[in-house]
Amino acid sequence: MIEIDTFSSADHEAYEALNRAWLVEFGLLEEPDERQLVDPEGEILAIGGQIFVARRDGEVVGTCAVVPHGDNAELLKLTVAPSAQGLGLGRRLVQACLEYARGRGARRMVLLSNAMLQPAVRLYEGLGFRHAPLPPDRAYQTADVYMELELGSGSVA
Repeated sequence: MIEIDTFSSADHEAYEALNRAWLVEFGLLEEPDERQLVDPEGEILAIGGQIFVARRDGEVVGTCAVVPHGDNAELLKLTVAPSAQGLGLGRRLVQACLEYARGRGARRMVLLSNAMLQPAVRLYEGLGFRHAPLPPDRAYQTADVYMELELGSGSVA
């Protein structure tokens, strides 16, 4: 049984390790990532965001975060440990972030990604995210995918 829960300080080490692993593997680790990995409480939670974690027998096997940006929210740091992939955890984690953003009145969820991360991009597409032009002021220089989802009041597939 795997549960989706909210981040606690005890999850910091697993959150950092899981996210650092994929960022380094794909050569995508940048300064904004480093700040979010080292200080998730200050960089995500303190500004009104939330980090959701997937736990299996108490062990964190996945994470996904959401931060507010004006009327919008941004999806960040989606990862699932290789040992837990294929169980639908990515979808469940993103859905938790979408519900969190809706509950706080966000109109749109946005995300930056990289085309190398095809399983994640396909997941986002399956949840209704649409590709849009990259914003010129994006925080991540390695990002080559920008997607948006109008939140409205409907439920997520």
